[in-house]
Amino acid sequence: MLRVVLFAALCILPAVCAQADTRATEQKNLARFEQFAGPPVESFDMWSLYQWQSLGPDRLAVWSAVNQVWLLKVSQPCIRLEDTSAIKITSQMSHKVTARFDYVDFAAQHCQIQEIRPVDYLAMRKAGERANAKS
Repeated sequence: MLRVVLFAALCILPAVCAQADTRATEQKNLARFEQFAGPPVESFDMWSLYQWQSLGPDRLAVWSAVNQVWLLKVSQPCIRLEDTSAIKITSQMSHKVTARFDYVDFAAQHCQIQEIRPVDYLAMRKAGERANAKS
């Protein structure tokens, strides 16, 4: 019996460590995006979703073009956003994504976009390059 309990504990430990590392990484990435994010805006144009990155259970960054990045905050509960592999962003007004009217959809969930903030992605990349050069 002791062996079974010990085996179960050893199997769970890596999963707990991986989740803690992921949350710490997400928090670090969120802080970096927030540092370069401007004040909230009502909407942005998006013809297609170029790329996206989860930044926690209610935050994500989306690229509407190579260097056009938006920090989105979605309503809760939005269960396991940080673990999904694919998302869809609705656009009620043609190609314009609007706070409080549009949604982030994934895994049969429909999470309302509460806030949109533009990110100065070029400045963020330059700051990252300077930090890497110093290391």
